[in-house]
Amino acid sequence: MNTTAHQHAPTVRTFAQLLSSTRRGARLARLLAVGQLMSWEVSPGVTERTEQIVAELAANAALHGRVHSRDFRLGLTFDPVAGLLRIAVTDARGECLPSPPVEGETPLDAESGRGLFLVAALADRWGVEPYPPGGKTVWADCDCAGPDPSTA
Repeated sequence: MNTTAHQHAPTVRTFAQLLSSTRRGARLARLLAVGQLMSWEVSPGVTERTEQIVAELAANAALHGRVHSRDFRLGLTFDPVAGLLRIAVTDARGECLPSPPVEGETPLDAESGRGLFLVAALADRWGVEPYPPGGKTVWADCDCAGPDPSTA
């Protein structure tokens, strides 16, 4: 008698959470992202990069994307077959689009203004899309395929 073992194809995993547009909400976004990636068994190197990216994007949403009584949304999508993790942070200020960071534009003694430099350095790709009716989503992709740089 021949039997066939059923194998389940890896599925795309998603996580989404609304958070208050406050510093506390931004901190919670980072903690939730790390916890979710650990439960999905994403490599430590990708998890560390994601933690920093979420921290920057969530802080920007709470600071620059804040609209009174409106939350921001953290979304994570992990496709283990494609080896891709997408981070998406949506806020209510679609008219405040981030521009690509320009080297030397932020004074060295400035207390802010370097967040998107970090996102650009840590993510494999990033961008912004409109989120109708009046918001925007800033997203960043981290490639998960290949050797984990944290174990090298």
